[in-house]
Amino acid sequence: MALLQEIDTDLLVVGAGNAALVAAEAAYDAGLKVIALERAPKQRRGGNSAFSGGLFRFAFSDFEDVKEIIKDTPGIDMKDVEVEPYPTDMFYSDLMRVTEGLADPALAEMLVNNSQPVVTWMARHGIDWELHMSHVAKVKGKLIWRSGTIPVSSRGGGHGLQEMHFKHVESRGIEVLYGARAVELSQDSSGAVDGALVAVAGGKKKIQAKAVILACGGFESNPEMRARYLGQNWDLVKVRGTRYNTGDGITMATDLGATPFGHWSGCHASVIDAEAAAVEAATDESTRYSYPYSIMINMNGERFVDEGEDFQVYTYAKTGRRILAQPGQIAYQVYDQKTVPLLRSTYMRARPIVGNTLEELADGMGVDRVRLRRTIDQFNRAVSPAPFDSSKRDGKCTTGLAVDKSNWASPIDSPPYQAYAVACGITFTYGGLKFNPRCAVLNADDEPIPGLWAAGELTGGFFYHNYPSGSGLMRGAITGHVAATDAVKYIRGQ
Repeated sequence: MALLQEIDTDLLVVGAGNAALVAAEAAYDAGLKVIALERAPKQRRGGNSAFSGGLFRFAFSDFEDVKEIIKDTPGIDMKDVEVEPYPTDMFYSDLMRVTEGLADPALAEMLVNNSQPVVTWMARHGIDWELHMSHVAKVKGKLIWRSGTIPVSSRGGGHGLQEMHFKHVESRGIEVLYGARAVELSQDSSGAVDGALVAVAGGKKKIQAKAVILACGGFESNPEMRARYLGQNWDLVKVRGTRYNTGDGITMATDLGATPFGHWSGCHASVIDAEAAAVEAATDESTRYSYPYSIMINMNGERFVDEGEDFQVYTYAKTGRRILAQPGQIAYQVYDQKTVPLLRSTYMRARPIVGNTLEELADGMGVDRVRLRRTIDQFNRAVSPAPFDSSKRDGKCTTGLAVDKSNWASPIDSPPYQAYAVACGITFTYGGLKFNPRCAVLNADDEPIPGLWAAGELTGGFFYHNYPSGSGLMRGAITGHVAATDAVKYIRGQ
């Protein structure tokens, strides 16, 4: 039998997304030799992070303290910018509110309290930040970001984020192995994790390491695991992110006795174009996030969700699940000429169904004319006379409907009407591994498995049912940094 090629390193990071590369850089800062494994080929590198919008939710008491890390945003004069504070207690409250009080309090504190320091650290490690224009409200010549919306993102979105990460990693000589899939963790005679068996083109390699950080994502691209843990029809859903997140890290860790933790039947399920690709669908053209200004109609011609429950940043990650539960796993966002101007630019490249009458629109949608007319007439009669204001939660609601709309309820009465077919797209799964506040992976007795840490999307306990936009990438960066910091101490015997 041929001997396996062996490679030695101080720290092995399994993954090459945002969490993984933050971990690699933090360990390199401390003087460690680091190898990162990227299962994908180089041209598909970057994990789910590369398919994200590059948004980071972080707490700040005064935006003046944030401006120093923001690069110039083309066409924007900072004198016209107003960003409402987003203090740590509001971030914590938002996280607990949208997760129905189930987010682990210690993990929530970790996320909230480390958010701004880690964003600042990233600015010193090659990441350029700019104003995020999708969440801005334009009021009397000012550009206003309300508390809880996301004012800052990485330049170039998720793809830009990862290219900046890789550029900085490569400039420091940190090794990234491409087309390298970790298939099994190894342990020494004491039970400490000391490396991994890695499948590569032409065979396998054994990487010997003093510690391992798992940062290779959840199981959203594994249809069998989706059906097993998420339920009926989840094996059919479109995948927004990388095709390579199939639960490898979780499986390797649980094979060693790591404890599963978090919301295993939950996931980030957002609203995308019904014609989007089946996998890696999260392009700029596929997102359909203007739905708070729409009414959403299923194939029975009925509304089924409160489109205006809150700002999109607080609802989009759960709304896809509601669409998946509809007949045919599809729905339509319907707009009239009062709300069409509010559509994000991604809609401009779409192919809407257009009707000069509701009957024409119904025919194009394949929905019964009478049912659609009845639904919209009932909705229009239920709309309050309050003024419409897209820049804030305006309280313009409906009353008396089976499903009322809480904000931005505008009568659908100004033709021509437009309808956009939408579906559910899964982004990442919420269930993962149990770990302590130092990101050390825990066994069934809540004791750390020596030599093993977790970061990013395979960490359980942060998100249940829903999540606030931008907190996923933030979670990844924080857990990557914390895991690397603790792994350094472990390796040095501290």
